[in-house]
Amino acid sequence: MNLLPVLVQTPVHSELAGPLSYHAEHRLPAGTLVRVPLGRRELLGVVWDSQDESGDASAAPAIADDKLRPIAGALGGIAPLPAAWRQLVTFCASYYQRSLGEVALAALPPQLRELTASQLTRRLRRHTKIDGAAAALSPAVSAALALSVEQRAAVAQFDLAQGPFLLFGATGSGKTEVYLHLVQQLLAGDATAQALVMVPEINLTPQLEARFSARFKPLFGDHAVVSLHSGMTPAQRLKSWLAAHGGTARIVLGTRMAIFASLPALKLIVVDEEHDPSYKSQEGARYSARDLAVYRGRIEGAKVLLGSATPSLESWHHSRPGADGGRYVRLSMPSRIGADAALPRVRRVDMNHQPAKCVIAPPLLEAIAQRVARSEQSLVFLNRRGYAPVLHCPDCDWKSECPHCSAYRVFHKIDRTLRCHHCGYSERVPRACPACGNPDIAPMGRGTERLEEHLADLLAGVLRPDSISAQWPQGEPARIVRIDADSTRLKGELQAQLARVHSGEVDVLVGTQMIAKGHDFRHITLVAAVNPDGALFSSDFRASERLFGLLMQAAGRAGRDAEVGAQSEMWLQTFHPAHPLFAALKRHDYPAFAAAELEQRRLAGLPPFSFQALVRAEARSQEVAQGFLAAASGGVSAMPDAGPLTRLITIYPAVPMSMQRIANVERAQMLIESPSRAALQNFLGAWQTVLQATRKQPAGRGLIRWAIDVDPLAI
Repeated sequence: MNLLPVLVQTPVHSELAGPLSYHAEHRLPAGTLVRVPLGRRELLGVVWDSQDESGDASAAPAIADDKLRPIAGALGGIAPLPAAWRQLVTFCASYYQRSLGEVALAALPPQLRELTASQLTRRLRRHTKIDGAAAALSPAVSAALALSVEQRAAVAQFDLAQGPFLLFGATGSGKTEVYLHLVQQLLAGDATAQALVMVPEINLTPQLEARFSARFKPLFGDHAVVSLHSGMTPAQRLKSWLAAHGGTARIVLGTRMAIFASLPALKLIVVDEEHDPSYKSQEGARYSARDLAVYRGRIEGAKVLLGSATPSLESWHHSRPGADGGRYVRLSMPSRIGADAALPRVRRVDMNHQPAKCVIAPPLLEAIAQRVARSEQSLVFLNRRGYAPVLHCPDCDWKSECPHCSAYRVFHKIDRTLRCHHCGYSERVPRACPACGNPDIAPMGRGTERLEEHLADLLAGVLRPDSISAQWPQGEPARIVRIDADSTRLKGELQAQLARVHSGEVDVLVGTQMIAKGHDFRHITLVAAVNPDGALFSSDFRASERLFGLLMQAAGRAGRDAEVGAQSEMWLQTFHPAHPLFAALKRHDYPAFAAAELEQRRLAGLPPFSFQALVRAEARSQEVAQGFLAAASGGVSAMPDAGPLTRLITIYPAVPMSMQRIANVERAQMLIESPSRAALQNFLGAWQTVLQATRKQPAGRGLIRWAIDVDPLAI
């Protein structure tokens, strides 16, 4: 009898966290996908590595015959998952303190869990193998854009060293062309090699896929480039995963989930916009896809390239040159493509000297009107969707609070609703104040919807020059389009709106961070940040880093066409024009900003000079949530070897989270900090038993869930 260790999807923090034992008539290699019974259900499982590889049942732990069940069958036609993939999953589960089964099964396409063996067989028959003739490069098609001097230097450094690499390139410096060149160079030299290219958000995937498809499908066939992200249907995800796992797909494009794609011949990993917080998962296993990319590159012998105009401070610190050099190799491309291309001029508008309650300063409004008159485009950036963040009664001070969350419901004028952006609770706008009956309730603050309306009023007399004719002498007013999560909810709406911008139909684009990064707008010459002051004095120590990166990325949307690059501008409306962050932004001086921020973090003992983990608890009352965390903290002293384990550990008291209540669930958190990554990992691993035991004690009654977040991005 052959005993098989099999990973299945188990509940979070279940005592069945490791492989379960089954028996099979024939020995199956590790990585084989199987169907196994568990209780009354039949689940997908993965045969896992065992300490004993001989297959001798006598070497396995003794299990009663009545407890041992046979596998239902193996999924034929799918090769076993490679050893490197299993090692990646094992590391992720260990480092981020989750169960092996949870990570392994969540990394597989959901439809694999649902298809029967016969359905899967039919699906596999539809997949074609790569055509050997298509693997040969066609000289006519393979002619890529000529690289600039800086691009050639970056490629040469990449070829000479092993990495990992940090490509620090200004917005518009041609980082994407470097990615394309490196991928083409790899695939041309190795007939089986695969590349993984990641972007932070789904809305950036289509434009990247278009560029990669145009370059590589004529060379390697229609199946050579596939995408993997959560916006795809289950059938599409399975098809892409099978193409990658079988080697048919040479290039996989995707968001953070793509880091777990099974790529048996992986030789290159590219992480574009590596600074983006979207690479950090905020549910389930709270992994960082960027950090896992670096680890995966090491275990698979693949080169890893992280790219950004505003790198994360951790990556910047790891790429420091000199005697005390970091672990990464820094590649620099500080100039934009084109002899006449230049970074936009940054202009700060002191709102203290503008008219009271002014939303768009008169000089900025005049600059936008001039762009419309020259048939150029402007982008107005406000990172808050909706019409107004609060509906307010001036008589009794009632505000549109959400009854289920510690937040206000946002006023959406387009459908006359008050909507909570955290729990989704929505209701019609009341005709009068619910507290005092005053009919004069009014919006407070501004979102993109209200900003769009306000700009339409201000620019009503500004005419598009190409619309004035003898038949229509009055002309057409400036066209304004808003792009945010509300205006692009329908499928295909984002692509349609972006197409209008690229075609020149739009004069002024209003939007959130959705459009402030990653997009290649060729006709935008002015970018304006309406209200960027909110993050300057945040309690979150990463807030200034995120703000600087977002503003630099937004500025990078302007002047990407060399013909108009010298005229491009970035306007900042601020009440703190002398703030050092804005001074560094005016010079486009990320190194100076990073040096100042890193020095502050070094003095404060914050990452990357220390390592953190958050334990979060959720319950129906704040007392239960904090009580669970306090009890778990108190149980540390009773742990075996508590002294050595806690010598380099600081455990802070439990406190409510900044967003304390969501959907009637109270949330609390406790910070654990250490100057040593190894010490923190050893402590968290040993502390798991205390946390699970506390869950069963009186302190855990009423607790809904708890989770550990290693290397958190928001505290």
